[in-house]
Amino acid sequence: AEAAAQAARRDEDFLRHAVKELEALAPKSDDEEVLAAERQLLRAGSALGEAVTQALGELEQGRGAIAALAAAHRLIERNVDKAAGHLDTPLAALDRALSETTEAQAQLEAARDALEFDPARLEKVEERLFTLRAAARKHGVAVPALAELARKMVSQIAALDSGETGLKNLAAAAEAARASYIAAAETQAASRRKGAIRLDKAVAAELAPLKLEKAKFVTGLAPLPEAEWSEAGTDRVQFTVATNPGAPPAPIARIASGGELSRFLLALKVCLAKVGDAATIVFDEVDSGIGGATAAAVGERLKKLSHDVQVLVVTHSPQVAAIADRHWLIRKTTTRNAASTDVIELDAKGRREEIARMLSGAEVTAEARAAADKLLTVAG
Repeated sequence: AEAAAQAARRDEDFLRHAVKELEALAPKSDDEEVLAAERQLLRAGSALGEAVTQALGELEQGRGAIAALAAAHRLIERNVDKAAGHLDTPLAALDRALSETTEAQAQLEAARDALEFDPARLEKVEERLFTLRAAARKHGVAVPALAELARKMVSQIAALDSGETGLKNLAAAAEAARASYIAAAETQAASRRKGAIRLDKAVAAELAPLKLEKAKFVTGLAPLPEAEWSEAGTDRVQFTVATNPGAPPAPIARIASGGELSRFLLALKVCLAKVGDAATIVFDEVDSGIGGATAAAVGERLKKLSHDVQVLVVTHSPQVAAIADRHWLIRKTTTRNAASTDVIELDAKGRREEIARMLSGAEVTAEARAAADKLLTVAG
């Protein structure tokens, strides 16, 4: 609003003069079209009037068409009763012709009056067209746009006239809103700092069971430039980790390996599940990049979490699969024209076979089945 008012103030004299001119001109959006049509008619008025007058003369003067039709009509009408019906149709035709010709005469007389050549009116029309087009050229718009331009200029002047008071009110309102926002953001930031301490402590307690006992998790809060403030607040929240003793924490996505990242995310989800109200938590490839004892540790933590909420895990780890309460096999079948996915609940025998396959690969060996039995026995 302030920028608009400043721009309008610079052009104030021009605006006021232009509005005065346009208000005197009082342009309408269809002026040019209407005036051009009238000018064309006025320019042709003399020739058109002469043609209409001549046509009327043919109908009216001497033995004109109307007089001839009337004479013929009288002759037939006097003898129609003697013709045994042979003159009825010609008489009716003469009736129609006389009526239509009389109507044509009246219409021609009206047209003659309307088309009467008026040099004074033609001059006025041409003068207004010239003035409208000159104004349009001056303001760089088409003639039909002059009316809208005048309205915009009036609005600009109104904004200029009320600008000082309005701008002061707007500035005060903006400053009050900014102060209110900063106060709310500071309250939010303080709450985040306290929450970050609690979250770091909770995640730290989850790292050792996930074979990350030497790792460190830190929730970082950094102030944002004012241009980046938003409804989310005035600070940036970033999860950082240090996976080696003595190393400074860095953004988790940059430092953690695939297996470490999976376990950090598991630890976070476990902590958030404790304070959330989710009835089910889904993990997809949470065991990515790990195996052996580490995968078993992840499975144990998932099992513990399932005591509080329902846990669904998509996994390729036999250690994680063995510790679950239920086991479904997801099988994708691709044909020439389509693909389908089947989800099959496995019984005890099917579960043993699938875990053995996960251990050995395409060919399930006796050793793999024995290892699967051991995993299932340990899992209980």
